[in-house]
Amino acid sequence: MKDDHAIYRHDKQRRNAMKEAGVSNGVYGLGFIGALVYFIQHASTVGAGLIGFLKALVWPAFLIYKLLEFLNM
Repeated sequence: MKDDHAIYRHDKQRRNAMKEAGVSNGVYGLGFIGALVYFIQHASTVGAGLIGFLKALVWPAFLIYKLLEFLNM
């Protein structure tokens, strides 16, 4: 009986965490699509397109790096 309550509590916490992450996942997804379109449009070769895809995956890291560089931190 005790295990059932622990499993229920864990499942409830997981569902709540997924609800809270929904908005940020949507923002990241839209940013990914926008970055992917941008990088693919500017690619002149297949290799540059692949690099563009990888850059689109990690665009938040570029954003934070440039922001901290701008703020001289």
